[in-house]
Amino acid sequence: MRNIPVDVSALTFVCVSAPRPKLVSQETGEVKVDREGRTVFTVGLSAADATGRVELVNVSLSGDQDVSIGQIVTPVGLVAFPWEQTIGGQKRWGIAYRASRVVVAGPDTSVAAAADVL
Repeated sequence: MRNIPVDVSALTFVCVSAPRPKLVSQETGEVKVDREGRTVFTVGLSAADATGRVELVNVSLSGDQDVSIGQIVTPVGLVAFPWEQTIGGQKRWGIAYRASRVVVAGPDTSVAAAADVL
């Protein structure tokens, strides 16, 4: 599989879905782990550029990440990789994203932080 590095310097990312363990199987509830045995998490991010174009991306990461909904974050080592699979005779494809970690990049704009101000 080919990994394509993503230049995040011109994008602003906001956490829109808290980190949650990635499942191998919906039916069994088996949680995905990496080669070192760490749980793989998925975090939902919105990526906006200077023109106002916004995309939603789910980013996979090894290990729990300390980010909350509403925080401005930076995905470190973000790569994209194309995938395809055939299930029940139907071909599906897409682009998946992976990063080494996600770090808080700006002031906390989460709902909890806003409530502390009031």
